[in-house]
Amino acid sequence: MAKRQWEPGESTVEKAPNRLQVSHEQPGVMNRPHWHAQVEVNYVFRGAVLYQMHGHTLRLEEGSLALFWGGLPHQVIDTSADPEFIAIHLPLVNFFRLRLPYAIQQRVIHGATLLNLTPDEGDFYAFKRWSDYMRSSDDARIDHAIDELLLRLERIPFESFSLIDSTGTRTSNLEQSGPPPFNRVRQICDFINDNFRQDIDSADIAISADIHPKYAMSIFRKSTGMTLNEYLTLLRLSFAQAMLINDDGNVLNVAMESGFRSLSAFNKSFRKISGKSPSDFRRVYRPGHNIHH
Repeated sequence: MAKRQWEPGESTVEKAPNRLQVSHEQPGVMNRPHWHAQVEVNYVFRGAVLYQMHGHTLRLEEGSLALFWGGLPHQVIDTSADPEFIAIHLPLVNFFRLRLPYAIQQRVIHGATLLNLTPDEGDFYAFKRWSDYMRSSDDARIDHAIDELLLRLERIPFESFSLIDSTGTRTSNLEQSGPPPFNRVRQICDFINDNFRQDIDSADIAISADIHPKYAMSIFRKSTGMTLNEYLTLLRLSFAQAMLINDDGNVLNVAMESGFRSLSAFNKSFRKISGKSPSDFRRVYRPGHNIHH
């Protein structure tokens, strides 16, 4: 079977940070990296998938279970001849529900991949069921599958695991500590996810959670490893990425529609995450497209 090529125009995860999305298919080889504001869980049913991650490469074999933060550029650079995997894109609030050691949570948000090293034959059947439930229109089944998935992920630190990043470090026996109050962080995330294209700031975000701006900034950074502004900018960049790939219109319009208030700020932020200007990025993904500034 020929290796499938990833079609960026068919991807919907970049524009919907607060939506659970599931891809259960043959993974596609990507000619360029992408990013999105969800945590991604991968399980390989058959074959192998090779990733280029933020600062490290990762090969997932049959039975591999991995968790990584999609907000940093990542790319499937190769697969075996006939692979099957599931990629579950979890809204960030679900990541905060995980009772993972705080040190693991922080390493993942900063670019490490959490890889389970203890094969579990039950994963094959569990991920098949979760795939069916999550792609159904039954909210009760979807919620049940998410709860079961989170419990499975929480079991990873009890067994043999690796945290893989640009240093190649393998870490275990990490200190357990509780995250900041989940309800507050959830309120903050919900507000940002619903309003990131608007002109909002830390004061608006804090008011939505009925807390002081300094406290909002503190608990969000402690929980996520990011500032409120960094997360807000990431959502805007993810949305802009999708517009550049899928939509016509000039770069200024993309910037404004994504929530940026100036073209210079958009260009600077976009180049920082992608290594390219928005115009060059669009040329790569849409060759032959006429760009109007």
